[in-house]
Amino acid sequence: MTDRQTPDAEDLRHPPAAQDTPAHPLVSVRGLAKSFGDHEVLRSIDFEVHRGTVTVLIGPSGSGKTTVLRSLNALETPDAGVVRIGDVSVDWSAKPVARRDAQRLRAQSGMVFQSHNLFPHMTVIENVMAGPTLVQKRPRAEAEAEARQLLDVVGLAEKADQYPYQLSGGQQQRVGIARALAIRPQLMLFDEPTSALDPELVGEVLGAMKDLAAQGWTMVVVTHEIRFAQQVADQALFMDGGVIVERGTPGELLANPRTERARQFLHRILDPL
Repeated sequence: MTDRQTPDAEDLRHPPAAQDTPAHPLVSVRGLAKSFGDHEVLRSIDFEVHRGTVTVLIGPSGSGKTTVLRSLNALETPDAGVVRIGDVSVDWSAKPVARRDAQRLRAQSGMVFQSHNLFPHMTVIENVMAGPTLVQKRPRAEAEAEARQLLDVVGLAEKADQYPYQLSGGQQQRVGIARALAIRPQLMLFDEPTSALDPELVGEVLGAMKDLAAQGWTMVVVTHEIRFAQQVADQALFMDGGVIVERGTPGELLANPRTERARQFLHRILDPL
């Protein structure tokens, strides 16, 4: 496991302080299943994520990685399974699931998408403040102070009053990270956050994510950035065909995969020629 600073609840550079145990991790997923028509996208997915760790989901396109992430954030409605984040648990097998229960689950995590999805008519700081003021109804002065601190965390304090069109793609994605942090989540979710960026901009986003990991944020990341996973992750899950084919530490799975399917995938990613 990577060395991490001890989180401090009074400092927005760090996640909310709390404890979990081997028997009660921050995130627990049991029997997660999802189909679109006759196509089974997820088939009985089980995994856990402990507080202050980074889990990466890797695998070919269409393997179900993004559906897992969206299920954690209740943006997708699974057909079955139980998802728990902290003290909030939703049994998706119980129909219908109450909207308030899905909303409570969604409130536990902040999500960063492939595209930045910033509001073009709002300044950078207004984008970061939107969740705390419009959704959480927090005082504007408090939200603004925290937004400025978070922009400093992602290295964009001087861009607070600019508009998204004035930023590079990498800067916009870092604003997206600050916006997700602004709701004070227990868990950060990243859905291939560098896939839409020009190659020269990838490093600045991965650098911001590495900083969050070092500060103790719990993260689940869908990525094809294998070297990032090797440097930052505590747990790697390889998915294919809607199941977790293999799991382990990055040193185990990424350096010496046990299954032929994982070996084939990693070979194509790391040595495409």
